[in-house]
Amino acid sequence: MQNDPFQRLGLDREVLSVSQLNQRARGLLEDVFPQVWVEGELSNLARPSSGHVYFTLKDSQAQVRCAFFRQHASRVRQALRDGLAVKVRGKVSVFEGRGDYQLIVDSLEPAGDGALRLAFDALKDKLSAEGLFAQERKQALPKQPKRIGLITSPTGAVIRDLISVFARRAPGIELTVIPTAVQGREAIGQIVRAIQLADKLGFDALVLARGGGSLEDLWCFNEEVVARAITACQTPIVSAVGHETDVTISDFVADLRAPTPSAAAELLAPDQREAQQRIDQLRRQLWLHMNNRLQRENLRLSHLSQRVRHPREQLQRQSQRLDDLELRLQRAWQQALNRSEQRLERAQLRLQAVHPERRLSQYQQRLEHLSQRLPQAIERRLLRHEERLHVLAATLQAVSPLATLGRGYSILLDQQGQAIRSAAQTEPGQRLRARLSHGELQLRIEDNGIAPSTASLLD
Repeated sequence: MQNDPFQRLGLDREVLSVSQLNQRARGLLEDVFPQVWVEGELSNLARPSSGHVYFTLKDSQAQVRCAFFRQHASRVRQALRDGLAVKVRGKVSVFEGRGDYQLIVDSLEPAGDGALRLAFDALKDKLSAEGLFAQERKQALPKQPKRIGLITSPTGAVIRDLISVFARRAPGIELTVIPTAVQGREAIGQIVRAIQLADKLGFDALVLARGGGSLEDLWCFNEEVVARAITACQTPIVSAVGHETDVTISDFVADLRAPTPSAAAELLAPDQREAQQRIDQLRRQLWLHMNNRLQRENLRLSHLSQRVRHPREQLQRQSQRLDDLELRLQRAWQQALNRSEQRLERAQLRLQAVHPERRLSQYQQRLEHLSQRLPQAIERRLLRHEERLHVLAATLQAVSPLATLGRGYSILLDQQGQAIRSAAQTEPGQRLRARLSHGELQLRIEDNGIAPSTASLLD
């Protein structure tokens, strides 16, 4: 068959192009390995913008390149990390463009510890996004705790180490063990209940402790319910799980992480030697302060003693002051009395000055005086008016037309009573009135000297 990838080359030395060679190699591998599971460790992880994922899958002796296309990689793309142990399913193929041997992956899942690590990272990201790791929500540890609860296994080296450190550094602290399993599935619920119980017992602080172990051994401290129980705890809690290199979710949500259980005890137990040195230092400072205070008070007492006088002198001064005040009071009383008498006299004088009888007498005299002046004033005024009337009458007589008539003159008036001042105002035959000094005359114009006269002599 011409298309059979297993077909041997012809004896006539058939020559293939590079593309044909890579094409046949690809078909051969995909037919022989259509689906295979391979386990290894991720490295050289690349996530281009296309959404595909490219990585190298390796073990201690070999490696193979892998292509994880977008339609299959979208669910786990962000969770992949270099160094993660995984199991992949896919077909073996060849990338013809470069002739690279590769594995086309269609499924990926964590392998062994890698699965736990993937779950650890996912829960860590979730709780961090909720703010459970935020520093502002963590409580400060008490400086001088009196009662501490130890949440751990009641047997083993951890509880002995904790008790030993507290006994050496602060034997006065009361320790209470809240027993719980620290490994396995049953440990999850026991740890949650132990934290909730300890939170109600009024401890100053709590220690959640366990010795070292594998990631699987410590896994109960990576459970979400345990993390949320620690978050809800109102008592300050220290996480001391595993060795210094071990990290759990409990370390992130606790108020403080201690690298080891012994370190947690040292953080909570103040060293007696340091405390004693501090007490000695404070005692010396107190003695110096008291000594200085006593010296200042003694000096002050000495000054006050020099200023103290005998009570007799004080009484004499007070008696003298009393006499002085008595004399001043008498003088002030006499002055006040004199001022009052003077005010009384002035008031009496003012009262007499405004007495009604005196004012009535004054008004009576004024009335009589005015009664005498009134007729005289009336008579003088009448005389002035009479004189003025004569003057006005004389002036009127001088300019009156009657005076002119009295000297022989007359006034000509027409029928409407208008004065005739010019011959041009008349015409022959017109009747006029002549006003004399005594009486009037009826006249008729015969000739005004302007128009020719035609009046009849008989008229």
